[in-house]
Amino acid sequence: MSELTHFNTRGEAHMVDVGNKDTTHRVAIATGTIHMQAETLTLIQQGSHKKGDVLGIARTAGIMASKRTADLIPLCHPLPLTHVEVNFDIDAEAHCIHCQAKTETRGQTGVEMEALTTVQIALLTIYDMCKAVDRGMEMTDIGLIHKSGGKSGVWNK
Repeated sequence: MSELTHFNTRGEAHMVDVGNKDTTHRVAIATGTIHMQAETLTLIQQGSHKKGDVLGIARTAGIMASKRTADLIPLCHPLPLTHVEVNFDIDAEAHCIHCQAKTETRGQTGVEMEALTTVQIALLTIYDMCKAVDRGMEMTDIGLIHKSGGKSGVWNK
C-alpha cells in the first residue's frame, strides 16, 4: 500500500507539490446511484415535476460542481478541466437512476476528485428537487471506476 501523500514528514496536512510531475492527459470516471419510490421516478421520467427538468438541472449542477472541486476539498488542486460529461441511466424496474461522470484534463495531477464530486452533486441535486415528494431517497454505490494518466497509469475497478 502506498503512503498518504497529503501529510508531510512531520504529520502535518499539506497540498502535494505536483510541480515536477509530467503533464499528461488524465481521465477519471465515477458512478453512483439514487434509489427512490416508483412514483418519484415516474415524475422525473414524464418531466411532470413542478420544478422542471430534474435530470437536466442535475447534469448542469454536476458540471458546475466539477469546476469548483478545489473550493470544496481543502487540499485539492484547482484544475483546468478540458471535458466533463454526466450521463444518467434510468432503471425503472429497480426505481433508481444511475449517474456516471467522466472528467478530463491535461495536467500534472489527476481528476478523480472532480469525477466523484460531479456524481455526488448531481445525485444531491436530484434529491433536492424531489425531496418534497420522496424524503426517503438514498444515494449508494458512489465510487471511482476508472482513472488514467500520470505516472501510475491506468486503474480500473
